[in-house]
Amino acid sequence: MSKQVKQLDRVIIRFAGDSGDGMQLTGDRFTAESAAFGNDLSTLPNFPAEIRAPQGTMAGVSSFQVHFADHDILTPGDAPDVLVAMNPAALKANVGDLRPGGTVIVDTHDFTKRNLDKAGYAANPLEDGALGDYTVHTVDLTGMTVEAVKEFGLSRKDAARAKNMFALGLLSWMYGRPTDSTTAFLERRFAKVPAIRDANITAFKAGWNFGETTETFVVSYEIKPAPMVAGTYRNITGNLATAYGLVAAGVRSGLPVFLGSYPITPASDILHELSKHKRFGVTTLQAEDEIAGVCAALGASFGGALGVTTTSGPGVALKAETIGLAVMTELPLVVIDVQRGGPSTGLPTKTEQADLLQAMYGRNGEAPLPIIAPKSPADCFDAALEAARIAIKYRTPVMLLSDGYLANGSEPWQLPEVETLPTIEPNFATEKNHSPAGAGEDGQATDFWPYLRDPETLARPWAIPGTPGLEHRIGGLEKGDGHGNISYDPGNHDKMVRIRQAKVDGIAADIGPTELDDPHGPENPARVLVLGWGSTYGPIGAGVRRARRAGHAVAQAHLRHLNPFPADLGEVLSRYEKVLIPEMNLGQLSLLIRAKYLVDAIGYNQVNGMPLKAAQLEEVITDLVTSLDTTQEA
Repeated sequence: MSKQVKQLDRVIIRFAGDSGDGMQLTGDRFTAESAAFGNDLSTLPNFPAEIRAPQGTMAGVSSFQVHFADHDILTPGDAPDVLVAMNPAALKANVGDLRPGGTVIVDTHDFTKRNLDKAGYAANPLEDGALGDYTVHTVDLTGMTVEAVKEFGLSRKDAARAKNMFALGLLSWMYGRPTDSTTAFLERRFAKVPAIRDANITAFKAGWNFGETTETFVVSYEIKPAPMVAGTYRNITGNLATAYGLVAAGVRSGLPVFLGSYPITPASDILHELSKHKRFGVTTLQAEDEIAGVCAALGASFGGALGVTTTSGPGVALKAETIGLAVMTELPLVVIDVQRGGPSTGLPTKTEQADLLQAMYGRNGEAPLPIIAPKSPADCFDAALEAARIAIKYRTPVMLLSDGYLANGSEPWQLPEVETLPTIEPNFATEKNHSPAGAGEDGQATDFWPYLRDPETLARPWAIPGTPGLEHRIGGLEKGDGHGNISYDPGNHDKMVRIRQAKVDGIAADIGPTELDDPHGPENPARVLVLGWGSTYGPIGAGVRRARRAGHAVAQAHLRHLNPFPADLGEVLSRYEKVLIPEMNLGQLSLLIRAKYLVDAIGYNQVNGMPLKAAQLEEVITDLVTSLDTTQEA
């Protein structure tokens, strides 16, 4: 039969089902198909914290949202256009997010009274008109899958598990996705189990053929590739990009990379990925706990490697004492905090950016360290490279604040040419550097002073243990200026505290100006500035775009470096009448901005474990601009 093909500029699809239904795999494969086709895209995986929540319940629902388009996009989208629901619980948990008039594709197989009761439905929503605001397609995906793969002799339970591939095939047909990559993926993934491999491939093809032949779906859709700068692209998650950035830092610095880590959601994938790259001089240690992981990483830095530790907020709390030791010993250390909902165990699989104050002040004493935050999944590569550069150049621990949204979300990433990446020079100490006095605090002659500083960076020399003539002592007790012997002198302590702070403050001269987008320019700036950090970049950018299309003058600035702030930030903030700071916390950047620059920042704060929504930000921005206009008119 002849079917209509309709052009669209973008689509948001959410796959939802039980945590055992393979929704993450389905979404990942649809994303890979869209990336291969050349669309711009952004994804939002969402899954339960429990390894296996009760089947068919709201607590066990897992979903994967993908937004793909023929133009530049910034977020996974606020409201899905299409919801694929594999059971009643998946429908109930997600249908409220669907835009009015959206499409629902429902697997009817599990809509039994027992499963409806589990989901909290008093009546079958497919029959009582509850879905009247949507276009609903009821399809027995499970039944058709079992029928399609019966030739492979699988049990009914095993056969039904391929229903996610049937759904993927159907959606691949609906949106003109290439299928070869998924077929090849299934052949690789299940190569050792031919029956499972063939069943999944058959189910995938059966779903595609069903879309092609059924009268249920009479329209397919085409979303053209997005224009992009010429180059080689791949789809990448934030955790994978972070791992690649650390590998690149090792290559560009010539240092071996040592990761000491303890598995924790949502940071574990960095450990998993780095363990695959021994050929690049990467060593990974899965330690017995968080403290052991960071101690091993700091020991590796003392030995001349790039020490790295990965964790989430609870792990940062445990690592705090050793991070303070890294501040005192002034050794390079990259601490990656993939933030999640807290406090305590909190929301392990949800996102939040509420560890900023912990990163700034979560150690005893005056223990400053640089803080960097990537803005998107792909930007995690550059942010990890930058964190390593600063750690090595300035001999300091650096905190990299990613979060669950960035870690698990994905977007296209243009592979960089290696020679374009910054060169990082460790500049190990190789010669004696004793002062003219030639003696330490205790009067003993010394040949190497571990705390004589570079006059430009204030970094101390990094001497690999065992280098002849460069024997020295470091540790957690306060160091005497220059010679590095233990010192309890009050004046020396005051001086060393101020030097360590000045070293971090001086990094501001090395990080470039504030990333500012104001179409009106500095001569005639907008009245409102929206300031953000980390993963709020996409939602803020999308909200600002919407506000501008509605005719409102608004500027956007985004901070990668949170300690120190860019040197020009105070001057930038002074140009605007109002500064709005959206955050996934209760106002932590707002607090820092208010304290440092005396700016009456206005916070928009959300801590529900999910990313900010562009539509909500547009409304907040519009209300703020309108209030200024009204005040001016009055």
